[in-house]
Amino acid sequence: MRPDQFVDDLRRLNFKNVFNPYSDRCVVHDLDDAPKRRRDTLRAILEVAKGQRVDSIWIGRDLGFRGGRRTGLAFTDDATIGAHGKRWEISIERPTKGRIIHERSASAIWNVLSQIKEPVFLWNVFPLHPHNADTPFSNRLHSTSERLVGEEILHQLIQLISPRRLVAVGNDAARSAYRLGHKQEVTQVRHPSYGGKKEFTAQTSLLYQLRR
Repeated sequence: MRPDQFVDDLRRLNFKNVFNPYSDRCVVHDLDDAPKRRRDTLRAILEVAKGQRVDSIWIGRDLGFRGGRRTGLAFTDDATIGAHGKRWEISIERPTKGRIIHERSASAIWNVLSQIKEPVFLWNVFPLHPHNADTPFSNRLHSTSERLVGEEILHQLIQLISPRRLVAVGNDAARSAYRLGHKQEVTQVRHPSYGGKKEFTAQTSLLYQLRR
């Protein structure tokens, strides 16, 4: 599968109470061409990643309304989108307008990633933003049917960029990673949210032999 086909398949996904950042535009926060910007960014990163020896895919659960809903990138908010582009040597323009919104998980992830030189690709089990009914700026756990679709997409991503290992961030991600990581080493680390930042930092620092 080519990166453009992968992104186009994402664009076509449609679920109830789910925001698809690659096809949907938020009338409150998005620029007019935000979905196209997010598609172009993901496609560019995939093109670079498939030409490298990717160390790992860090897998989260879903896109959040403060982060991936806005950027189209897992574990990435307005404040870290530039750093994400820099890691893959591409320039990314914000697809949103107004003040910069921060996401705690993104901040914790990028505090560690800033010390890692190896190519790390960020993704989620369910690569869209699931939200509660009539509350678009909320987060909910993906459903079983959504997870199954997400796992198939994750399987395609693994085939596309061939990472050396999978790093599951949190329990939900770990269950999917162990199901899919037949050829890759799978490591689970604590999710940095809900008081897990210190343990997440310690585990990832040990995994990548970072100074603490």
